Amino acid sequence: MQTEIIASILDVPEADWDAINYDNNPFTSHAFLAALEEAGCVGDGTGWLPRYLLLRDDRRLLAALPMYAKTHSWGEYVFDWAWADAWQRYGMQYYPKLIVAIPFSPVTGRRLLMAPGEDMSAALIDAARTYANTTDASSLHWLFPTKAECHTLQNTGMQIRHAVQFHWQNQHYTDFADFLSTMTSRKRKKILRERRRAIEQDLEFELISGDQITPEHMELMYDFYLRTIHTHGSQAYLRRRFFELLGQSLARHVVLIFARHEGSIVAGALNIRGEDCLYGRYWGCSEEYDSLHFETCYYQAIDYCIREGIQRFEGGAQGEHKLSRGFLPHITCSAHWMKENLLSDSITDFLEREKVHVAHYRDLLNEHSPYKSD
Repeated sequence: MQTEIIASILDVPEADWDAINYDNNPFTSHAFLAALEEAGCVGDGTGWLPRYLLLRDDRRLLAALPMYAKTHSWGEYVFDWAWADAWQRYGMQYYPKLIVAIPFSPVTGRRLLMAPGEDMSAALIDAARTYANTTDASSLHWLFPTKAECHTLQNTGMQIRHAVQFHWQNQHYTDFADFLSTMTSRKRKKILRERRRAIEQDLEFELISGDQITPEHMELMYDFYLRTIHTHGSQAYLRRRFFELLGQSLARHVVLIFARHEGSIVAGALNIRGEDCLYGRYWGCSEEYDSLHFETCYYQAIDYCIREGIQRFEGGAQGEHKLSRGFLPHITCSAHWMKENLLSDSITDFLEREKVHVAHYRDLLNEHSPYKSD
C-alpha cells in the first residue's frame, strides 16, 4: 500500500474518487471538490491549500482524505482563534495547520473515504499524522466527522470538541399540516402567521432542481449570495465560477427555492440534497418582506423534505431562531491533534469544560422545544 499526497483533486480520476465516496455525499464528491479548485475558491492565495491524502494498492485507490493546509482559520466554522493566539504568545507558530474538512461547509459527513468493504481508518489516520510530523504544520484537525468517526479518532488519542447545530427531523410526516400538529399551540400559530404574511404580501415561491436549473438561475443565486455577504460584512469565500460549475456538474443535488413578487424574483435559497438529508447553504434577497427569510429558507424546504421523504434538514450553522420553527439542537464534533505537547493539558482542560457548557446549552434549548411534550 502506497501513501500519496496530491495538490489537486483533478489528478484523481472522478470515477476512482467517487467509488470511495460510496454514500454519494455531494460535499465529498469529486465534482464538488473540483468545482472549489477550478473556481479558485481553494488553492494558491486563498489560505486553503489542497493536500489530498491517498492510499493506493498498486493502481487502485483504496482510501482518501479531503485534507488542506491552512494559513488562517476562516471558513471552517470550528473556531480556534484563541488557540492560535496562545501559540503566538508562547513564541510558536500555529499556522500552517492541517485540516480534514470540506471547505466552507459546516456539514457532518464521512471524512474517512474508503472503498466499500474496506476498513482503512487506522491507516488513514496514521498516514495523516505521519504527514503532519514531516511538515511544518502545528496540528491536525478533523471538522464535522460522523459520530462513529469521532469515536474512532478519539480512540487514537485525538481530542474531541463539541458544538451545537439546529436540525429538523422528519418524523414520517404526511404533509406540512401533519408536522404542525406535533407542535405546541403557540409555536404552531406563530408559523401559520408567518406563512400567512408571505401570502398576504403577494409572494409566490417556486422550487427548481436537477435539469430545470439554468446558468441564469445560478447567476441569480450568486448575486443573492453576495448581497447577504455584503449585508453582514462577511467575506465572500465562493466565486461566481463555483456557482456556475455547481449548476453544471452537481445539478442533480441542487435545490433552489426562489421567491417572486409581481413576477420578479426577489429572494433565493440554495440547498444541497444528499441521500437522506437536505442541507441549507446560502440565501439572499433584493427586497425585504415580512417573514420572507423564514418562508424561503425553512418552510418551503421543510415542505420539500416531507414530499420527498427526506429524513433530515440541516439549516446551516448556528441560529437559535430556528428552534421555534421546528429545528432541535444537535451535537456536532471535531477532533484535534497537536504536534507540540506544551499546550495539550490546557487544551484538554478547556475542551472538557466546554463540553459541559455545550451539553448544558443543548439541554436548556430542549427545555424550550417547540414540540408537544408527549
